[in-house]
Amino acid sequence: MKIRPISPESLVQELADRLAAERTGQPLRVALDGAGASAPDRLADALVDPLRVRGRPALPIRATDFLRPASLRYEFGRENPDAFYTDWLDEAGLRREVLDAAVETGRVLPSLWNTRTDRASRAEYVDLPPGAVLLVSGSFLLGGGLPFDLTVHLVLSPAALSRRTDPADAWTLPAFTRYAEEVAPATFADVVVRMDDPRHPALVEADEQG
Repeated sequence: MKIRPISPESLVQELADRLAAERTGQPLRVALDGAGASAPDRLADALVDPLRVRGRPALPIRATDFLRPASLRYEFGRENPDAFYTDWLDEAGLRREVLDAAVETGRVLPSLWNTRTDRASRAEYVDLPPGAVLLVSGSFLLGGGLPFDLTVHLVLSPAALSRRTDPADAWTLPAFTRYAEEVAPATFADVVVRMDDPRHPALVEADEQG
C-alpha cells in the first residue's frame, strides 16, 4: 500500500468526483465510517454542495440519529465499551428506514431516535430525487452486513485516536480497538483515509507495483 498526502479540500473534491460517477440515476448509499475524532459527520456535510454541483443531490444521515433507546444502550452501564460497540446502533432501524428504503421505495426517514429526549424523533419521510446520494456517517458501520454501495473508512492511529478523543469519552477507546482488530475495516473499505492530522489527511491506496 502507498500513502498519498492530500489537502482536506482536495479530499472532498476527489471523493465527490468518485461518488458522482457511481450508480448514476440510482440511489447511492455511502458509509462514512470512523470514530468521532475523525469527524465523519463533518466530511458528510462537506460533500453535500460538491455533489450537488455535480448533479447528485445528497442527504446526510447521522448514525447517532439511529441509536437504540437508553434502556438498551445503558443496560450494562453508561460507560461500557463493549455495549457501546455492539448495542448502541440500531442497525435494523438504519437498514429498514434508510438503506433498504432508498432502493425499495425511494422514501427514507432521516432520523429515528432523539437521544436527548429518548423518544422517537418524529421526523418526516423524505422522497429521494433521482440519483440521490445518502451519506451515512458514524462509527462501527462496516462489517455488520449493512447494504452500502460504497464505503469510506477514516482511520486514526491508536495514539492519534487517544489524543484527539475528548477525555470524557476515553472510556470508548477499547471499543474502537476491538473494531479495528475484529472487523479490520481499513482492509476492505473502498476508500481509506488516514486522519491522524485533520489538516493533513492522506489516502491509502493500493500500490500498483506491489
